[in-house]
Amino acid sequence: MYRAPTDEIAFTLKEVCGLSDLQKTDAHADLGDDLVSAILSEAGRFAAEEIAPMNAVADKHGTPFKDGTVTTPPGWKELYHSWIEGGWNGLSAPVDAGGQGLPTMLSAAAMEMWNSGSMAFAIGPTLTIGAIEALEKHASEELKSKYLEKLVSGEWMGTMNLTEPQAGSDLNALKAKAEPVGDGTYRISGQKIFITYGEHDMTDNIVHLVLARLPDAPAGTRGISLFLVPKFFVNDDGSLGARNDVRCAGVEHKMGIHGSPTCTMVYGDEGGAAGWLIGEENRGLACMFTMMNNARLAVGIQGLGVAERAYQQALAYALDRRQGRAPGETQEGMSPIARHPDIKRTLLAMKSRTQVARAICYACAHAIDMSHVAESAEDKTFWAERAGLLTPFAKAISTDFGVEVTSMGVQVHGGMGYIEETGAAQHLRDSRIATIYEGTNAIQSMDLVMRKLPLSGGEHVKGFIAELRQIADEVAASNRPDFGATAVRLKMAIDEMERVTTWIMTAQAEGRVADVLAGATPYLRLSGLTYGAALLAKGALRSGPDNAAALKERTLLARNFAETTLGETAGLGLDITTSAEAIQAFDPEALAS
Repeated sequence: MYRAPTDEIAFTLKEVCGLSDLQKTDAHADLGDDLVSAILSEAGRFAAEEIAPMNAVADKHGTPFKDGTVTTPPGWKELYHSWIEGGWNGLSAPVDAGGQGLPTMLSAAAMEMWNSGSMAFAIGPTLTIGAIEALEKHASEELKSKYLEKLVSGEWMGTMNLTEPQAGSDLNALKAKAEPVGDGTYRISGQKIFITYGEHDMTDNIVHLVLARLPDAPAGTRGISLFLVPKFFVNDDGSLGARNDVRCAGVEHKMGIHGSPTCTMVYGDEGGAAGWLIGEENRGLACMFTMMNNARLAVGIQGLGVAERAYQQALAYALDRRQGRAPGETQEGMSPIARHPDIKRTLLAMKSRTQVARAICYACAHAIDMSHVAESAEDKTFWAERAGLLTPFAKAISTDFGVEVTSMGVQVHGGMGYIEETGAAQHLRDSRIATIYEGTNAIQSMDLVMRKLPLSGGEHVKGFIAELRQIADEVAASNRPDFGATAVRLKMAIDEMERVTTWIMTAQAEGRVADVLAGATPYLRLSGLTYGAALLAKGALRSGPDNAAALKERTLLARNFAETTLGETAGLGLDITTSAEAIQAFDPEALAS
């Protein structure tokens, strides 16, 4: 049973991550607390009562494929249509296309709850939402008028077609072709793999966004263009016409998210699928990154959502399951395992990691929103850089924690966690993909150290670290004994983050790129743990005495995370600054011979 934690979500949005500041801007002056509460409440109800009960059903049924047709799980289509009837697909979409124009922060919060309900369900609309933004920002007015409104309403769904058998993370190797016809259209041919919801029975049309190369395109990523390729042609009156030359050749049999069809798509069996250019020729990657950057935050929210679901289930099981006698137990008989110190440790670790993921994702969404509403060029640059800096954290830390929390959930269930009947194993299976797609977490770490740390000549990350230090100073100045060693541990972690950040930027300046990349993954974790600990502490500092239970819980989470997890940062710092030589000396080919 899933219950949406709407009170904690609202608190994190407003008091920790800046929704209250966003509400003061002209763009969102009409977004009152009552409206926020109503949206969160209904999104939580829908997730708990309508999506969550379908999760196990979809996992068992999967997405059968026969004769080019994909059948989604029983009730999946009806669930989706109930979802779009609620207007959820257009929550943050442009008002002039039929959307509600609400902040990304609210969309992120709703997406958390939908992913807690079922990650396999929520991922489909996530891709459509990304397609909407790509079209809104880069497509011609003609394409927008024909496709945008029905994507915003959810009547049609969108996909993102990047990956090919020989081209996974390295888009330089893309081979899909686009031949200009001369009438403004292009003939698209090639194969794409791992296409989420590439074929299904939930909507009448599917709008594929496809990366392909023109005949005279430059080599590498500079020669990639983006095309809109509909499953069915759209007539001038908006009705559907003939089927395009695109088909699904099969669906993958996967470890998790079984309710989500992952398709192999073939374009051009009969001479070429008709496609329309989005943006400029050979500038497709810039257009697609509009979609991918939002998708990376969305995937981080997947990790958050499944972690929350796994934590709630583990807590309920631990309170019900009795084994042994807990220390200091006075009652006769066996104790609930939740009273044993090691299970307490595990449950606290699960909850604190989930809250860290929530705060980081919402903070990233806040930066995106502020970059849209900022008035001065200086402020726009600041918030765009902040969104860029936080995106690797939101994607990688949240999905890493998703795997860690769901794995802990299996452990809390003991042997029953390894049995599919309880559902704990499904959460772990589902969560594992999130660290891989939309840019593996290793790629996120590379992006962080190579592209994001140098923003504004390194000044942006310096300012970011200074903000974390202000929070640590505020904890220390509070003189609250319930914080325990939080201030001391947080300051030590910030010192280490500052030290290794300087080391990385120096190594970059000296051209030691391999050394930097060898330490990229531990750097992302070190800085992500430090940032997460600061956000937990900020939440405890912002909790008012009027809610004593919430204040106690948030302070305990901040203290526990600081005292049990932040100690990792010292070892990670050593790893970053001293392990490159041994890593570079490793010769995989020699071991394989």
